[in-house]
Amino acid sequence: MDNRLVNIGFGNSVKISRILAVVNPGSSPIRKLKEEARQEHRLIDVTEGRRTRGIVILDSGHLVLSSVQPETINQRLAALDKEKTGLGLLQKHAEEGEDNG
Repeated sequence: MDNRLVNIGFGNSVKISRILAVVNPGSSPIRKLKEEARQEHRLIDVTEGRRTRGIVILDSGHLVLSSVQPETINQRLAALDKEKTGLGLLQKHAEEGEDNG
């Protein structure tokens, strides 16, 4: 299981393997989902008083409000994925080098 974290603003992080979606807060269905989460105490606000620009939906049903744009969070996730893939290739080549030497 992936134990890496992604930064969602102001030093706050979410475990990558728990993320189901990163969405914009503007649509009516998302606003309704946010209100339901608030009523059921499943809402985590890490905006530090700033405007909510992105909502991270977790597999536990919790919603995390972030002041970071969804596109930015997605770029960070993609960079972490690329980093993981790159490290895997480097490790594979290093192991092949040990076998040949």
